Amino acid sequence: MTRMTCTTRITMAAALLGAALWSVPAQAGVKGWLNWRGPAQNGTSSEKNLPATWTPGGENHLWDIDLPGRGTVVIADRDGKQTAYAWGYERQGADLREVLTAIDPGSGKRLWSLHFNDFMSDITYDRYSIGAPVIDPETGNIYLRTTPGDVVCVSPEGQQLWMVSLMERFGGLTFPNGRTGSPVVDGDLVITRAVTSYWGADGPARDRFLAFNKATGDLVWSSTPGVGDPFLKDSSFSTPYLTWAGDKRVFYVGLGCGNLVGVNARTGEPIWRHQMALGGINVSPVIFEETIIATHGMENIDASTAGRMIAYRLGAAPEAGGEAPVVVGFEREVWRNPTTMFTSSPTLVGDRVYQCTQVGELACVNAKTGEILWTEKLAPSQLHASPLYADGKLYVPMENGLFYILRPSDTGAEVLAKVQLEGHGLGSPSVYDGKIFVHTTEKLYCFGSQRNVSGAEERVIEQYVRKTPGKATRLSIVPVDVLLQPGEAAFLSVRSLDESGHLVKELPGSGVTWSSFIPPTARVRSEVDAKVSAGGEIRAGSAVSAGAIKAESRDLLKLSGTMRARVLPAMPLEEDFEGFAIDQSGGAAEGPFAYPPLPWIGARLKWEIRELEGNKVLVKTLDSVLFQRAMSFIGHPDASGYTMEADVMTDGNRRIMSNVGLINQRYIIALIGNWQILEVSSNHDRIKVSVPFPWQANKWYRLKTRVDVASDGSGVVRAKAWERGAPEPEAWTIEVPHEHAHTHGAPGLFGYSPQSRMSVYVDNVVVRAND
Repeated sequence: MTRMTCTTRITMAAALLGAALWSVPAQAGVKGWLNWRGPAQNGTSSEKNLPATWTPGGENHLWDIDLPGRGTVVIADRDGKQTAYAWGYERQGADLREVLTAIDPGSGKRLWSLHFNDFMSDITYDRYSIGAPVIDPETGNIYLRTTPGDVVCVSPEGQQLWMVSLMERFGGLTFPNGRTGSPVVDGDLVITRAVTSYWGADGPARDRFLAFNKATGDLVWSSTPGVGDPFLKDSSFSTPYLTWAGDKRVFYVGLGCGNLVGVNARTGEPIWRHQMALGGINVSPVIFEETIIATHGMENIDASTAGRMIAYRLGAAPEAGGEAPVVVGFEREVWRNPTTMFTSSPTLVGDRVYQCTQVGELACVNAKTGEILWTEKLAPSQLHASPLYADGKLYVPMENGLFYILRPSDTGAEVLAKVQLEGHGLGSPSVYDGKIFVHTTEKLYCFGSQRNVSGAEERVIEQYVRKTPGKATRLSIVPVDVLLQPGEAAFLSVRSLDESGHLVKELPGSGVTWSSFIPPTARVRSEVDAKVSAGGEIRAGSAVSAGAIKAESRDLLKLSGTMRARVLPAMPLEEDFEGFAIDQSGGAAEGPFAYPPLPWIGARLKWEIRELEGNKVLVKTLDSVLFQRAMSFIGHPDASGYTMEADVMTDGNRRIMSNVGLINQRYIIALIGNWQILEVSSNHDRIKVSVPFPWQANKWYRLKTRVDVASDGSGVVRAKAWERGAPEPEAWTIEVPHEHAHTHGAPGLFGYSPQSRMSVYVDNVVVRAND
């Protein structure tokens, strides 16, 4: 497996971007079941002659393989050659890894596999692969989002083409439930989402969408269509529904903050939002005529009850947009009913909606009126899996492992088959060319026929094609966000867009002027130490910095657009915080403070620099429970082979202390206060090794760590701790082997304050290459 670095991706952008960003083939070269919800984006297929019965190992059974998973198999068909791609996980404990596997659909033979480590997430109970890959209909490339937040592009032959770490690059947060969902491909964009805490205006934790150029991995836009506290309580894996609203390419989706939103898919501009719930909406919406239908299982915004299915009128929805969406209320509501579901999405067949509920029922709803026509009890409960409809039948996995084949009508559902599968049925089924694929937490099953005499499914999601543009109204710069080290360069491309976001023309370097830009609303007025040449090359200076850069066209229109850049130091890196002016007020605690370095990821709302006993030190904030577990990255995501050390301390007493530590190459090395140990972890359910280390609250200690990776991919994490001022011990306090070691990762700082009660302190940080 190869890994393309951020630097390489940026350099390649100059060669690839002009040809790839906006050109879309008239007809897709790859057909099949290319995404989680299928060709119609609503869990349906037009295939015929599909089985009405199935006995695992018997009638209509084609094959099964041992591969735990919780997602949906996708299938690519290029000129009759078919490949299925399954997203699952293998092994247990420290050796558990997520795996993308290519499979021959006819035989079940594995063609190739790529493995991905979990790292620094808080996933529990093996909640992995809760999502699905997506296949690009133009190239056949596969895109996926790993559970800890890597966005990966893989060729049909199994070569990793690029990878972006949402956690280390954009401050992505993880949650114990592990729900990551599926990216979507639209034209030359691959769009994914995460709750992030980045820098500047993107510092507050929000459920955000990020659109990457599918060829290069460069960020084209990011979008924040929702809100934060007190509504943002969780992640969401609601998958965007792509369509057209007039001349705009848009998507509709639910958010972790309880909003249903519409977003311009070309630019990321929020169009409108509707606050449905006090918490996350995980269900993906469907579109029926001029309405959007969505379901949720959280507390309603306008009542003390939990859960609801609602139809919302799209045709009358406002088309305004910009930096903030138009907020609309229940005046657009067409109907509602009490159907409740937390994570399973509805399937739309004509004017009938089939929705699994949290209590294990299948409900049939009239899409025109919202009337519940019938319910059928199938299991004690349901989680994640959504029904598949094809050939007049519903294929429905249930959480307890039961699998149903049903024939629905307006009066009920006839049970054609009911089988017990191994494991829990959390993955939604998919179908292609006569074969139905079902993934459980134990096995991947395939049943049906070797070939479908009715012909394979031909449709794909209506693809983005370039519209005849209107008048140019703005500039778009790609990449819209750049990370550089001193002296490093990247190339920027500039295009003019019309009001709807369609390309008008590409601008030559001579047609643009560049200047530093400070947004009027910026709380911290900062400029990045980087210059852009007339040819569009941005080159970093030597200062650690972050800021925005503005491009303005030289013609009479004077169109403009902005991008953001960060400059992070190369090794060695040293920071004692003494150079910061303690001149800010109104922070998370009383008294003056300074903000931490702006280019540090996720640091502004998690840490403050304050005076302590005559020194300036970094102090963890305590005002947000979302940030009680704080990870902030101070170096490049591609860094490797380095030693890191710092002075650390926590508040506390004999009964309660916080945890404090360092992040080295995707490992957390921390002093755990309540347990009095020195611990090495990456995910607490995977890699978690400790040794006793008595230490006290309100006393400084020195913490030091390094990671060594061998040529066979194995590695050892080493760490030592001692009281500050005492001689450094010669021996390492702890050494932890890892069979499949993390080969790279940004250096960072870690603090955990249970219930945000006791603070954490860091000082005198040093990062240098291993001796």
